[in-house]
Amino acid sequence: LTAAASAAAVLVSLVVSPPARAEGNAPEVPTPQWRVASSSARGVMADFRNVSVGPAIFRAVRLRARTTMLRWHVGSIDPPRHIFVPRDAGPSIDWASEGLAGVVAAFNGGFKVAARAGGSIVDGVILAPLVKGMASIALNARGQWEMGVWGNTGFPSPGFDPIAVRQNLAPLVQGGRPTALALAANQRVWGDPLGGILPEARSGLGVDPNGNLIYVATMHRVLGSDVARALVAAGADFGMELDMNPFWPMVGVASSPLHRPTPYTWGLPQSENNPTVFNEGWQRDFFVAMSRPDQWNCDWRSPGLRVGVRAAQPQVIQRVCDVVTTTVP
Repeated sequence: LTAAASAAAVLVSLVVSPPARAEGNAPEVPTPQWRVASSSARGVMADFRNVSVGPAIFRAVRLRARTTMLRWHVGSIDPPRHIFVPRDAGPSIDWASEGLAGVVAAFNGGFKVAARAGGSIVDGVILAPLVKGMASIALNARGQWEMGVWGNTGFPSPGFDPIAVRQNLAPLVQGGRPTALALAANQRVWGDPLGGILPEARSGLGVDPNGNLIYVATMHRVLGSDVARALVAAGADFGMELDMNPFWPMVGVASSPLHRPTPYTWGLPQSENNPTVFNEGWQRDFFVAMSRPDQWNCDWRSPGLRVGVRAAQPQVIQRVCDVVTTTVP
């Protein structure tokens, strides 16, 4: 995949602020049109639905911010093999730590490093320099996420302290609407499709006003503008494109937290790969969602990054309990 240089040059003036914080121990409840995939004592963790954009049908998966956490992994081939990352961010789910929490879902990441679609960092390792103006998802030591435009004031929010950042082109969605670039006539800014034919299988990632994460993907042939419309239809307030072309989009959702390599219950219809590849090792980067502890005063946390350390810093998660009321972006 080769991202068009014009996408990297887009100037984005809108400041994306994190959604208001939700507090308290009220459980996450089901909502209309969404089918519950998995729940815990805290309530719904993951749910899904289908979204139609013209003749194309997208699978949308939503991860609740108050009941799930997220980590990012690199692939065995991309980023390039010579770049070392700790095992907890390696090409397979780290069952020794992530399996303790319980895996709820896993889904594909973005373009190859060579596409120059933005940068990425994980566990203190710079895989590709971060680029201002690019749509980004940031993850912290508690597995919380924030999405926004890198370089804009207020993103990431003060004290968020990311341990991982993944970028992929300019934003597709801002303020609950497709961006002007998403709807522009030149759709080649959204990646280089196989054979040069623009409509292609694609995926995207967004966040809704409540801070919940929304993944969308389809194996139908669509444009970047269609991914933007699918994200909006699924409730996204901000969104970015992820990987494209038939071999790469895939998602697996479990009906209950997985503690060892096990098949997923739901996935992306007609996907060319089974999401169990994330369990054992995959070529490209991907995201893993896990269950937060049943107790509201407990959480899974990793050490975080130490300032001034120029080396890989493993981020193995551990269970921590305190008396602080749970708050999430």
